[in-house]
Amino acid sequence: MNARIAILTALAGLTVLGGCRSEGDIVVDTGVGITALRSVCPAVGVPDYTGDVTLFSPADARTADAIDVSAAITNVRSTCDESGEMVYSTATFDVVATRTNTAGPRTVSLPYYSTVVRGSTSVVAKRIGTVDVTFAPGEMRAQGSGTAGAYINRAEATLPDDIRERITRRRRAGDQSAAIDPLTEPDVRAAIARASFELLVGFQLTEDQLAYNATR
Repeated sequence: MNARIAILTALAGLTVLGGCRSEGDIVVDTGVGITALRSVCPAVGVPDYTGDVTLFSPADARTADAIDVSAAITNVRSTCDESGEMVYSTATFDVVATRTNTAGPRTVSLPYYSTVVRGSTSVVAKRIGTVDVTFAPGEMRAQGSGTAGAYINRAEATLPDDIRERITRRRRAGDQSAAIDPLTEPDVRAAIARASFELLVGFQLTEDQLAYNATR
């Protein structure tokens, strides 16, 4: 796996999709202070440091007066079709950009990536796309939109029956098992990780752009 993608994945901060809770639902702690219902649909989000991009003129400058265009991914939305054996998830998002020089019309093409990550560490698919942002003459601000989609095998995203039973079975006070949270047991956590997928989107940054975002 590419080292930079490994870094982006490790830094991923996700917006987790949930729903209404009912009896038999599995509720898990995502590890970032968020509790979410367990679903075969992937969580969707933007990894840290990849939701913004800054273009400079000249390209090797890094001062505020050299900023040419800046853009940010916003309004990420998702849908998920889990009716078949292959679950299909779609993420759509807007890109809002501003420019310094407002003379004349201008179109800026911004590359972005989408990845499917399994167990928070393993990148199983990656695609590259482009969002075109067109500035009208004299306008400082413009907006574009992008989309990403992913297929996930339902069987791979489903917890084994024995693991699900251990998580959801009723425990009575006084039982030895009542004092043990099954989500703390290593084999249970490993099973949840193997069955957990994420659809991540972000700008396809150069090493210099990523370093700028991480240190500014």
